[in-house]
Amino acid sequence: MNETDGTSSAAPTRARVRNRRGEGGRLREDIVSAAAALLDETGDERAITLRSVARRVGIAAPSIYPHFPDQPAIMLAVVQREFAALGAHLRAVAQEAGDDPRDRLYAVCRAYLGYAQSHPERYRTMFGGLWMPTLGDNSLTEDDLTRLGTTALQILTDALADCAAAGQSSVTSPQLDAVTLWLCLHGLAQQQAVSRVFPWPEESIADAIITRIARLEDA
Repeated sequence: MNETDGTSSAAPTRARVRNRRGEGGRLREDIVSAAAALLDETGDERAITLRSVARRVGIAAPSIYPHFPDQPAIMLAVVQREFAALGAHLRAVAQEAGDDPRDRLYAVCRAYLGYAQSHPERYRTMFGGLWMPTLGDNSLTEDDLTRLGTTALQILTDALADCAAAGQSSVTSPQLDAVTLWLCLHGLAQQQAVSRVFPWPEESIADAIITRIARLEDA
């Protein structure tokens, strides 16, 4: 791969102290953290190259290869970590929302939208961005990509199923309806990110989406 720096913001970092034997996992995490930081700073996945990440960590670019075979593998690790963080956040919100299934569903959906708003560059990257390469041209596999987001979607599915079991929702296929609900929330998150002057109604669009797609019964 012909690497170029792609960014002027990745200032050279002083040489990194060599890990002790058995600490290779720490270097791997440092590489992922450096890539995520570059993404936050530049908002451009193209700025994340083997050279720019290595400079950020304070290592030589070839030192990355024992941990990541190519740039897409680094990006995959960044995205996987973000999805894990999203899943943990949604799970914590659901637990804090209490015992009422309806409250948990609203809390999870609102937290999802809040996450997208608070982490716009990472959110965009999580769902494609510019990093998603053609399979076969790199080390990524179809299984790597299809596993992304499964935890967050399962949390949403469980919240819908709990509403149905409590008689608060008339959905008959929580898994299918969870995908439908996610697509609507994702579309809203994307639109809110790009539409600065859209005449949004005073009522909450998010609540309207949740109520209608989840087919919530009147309280």
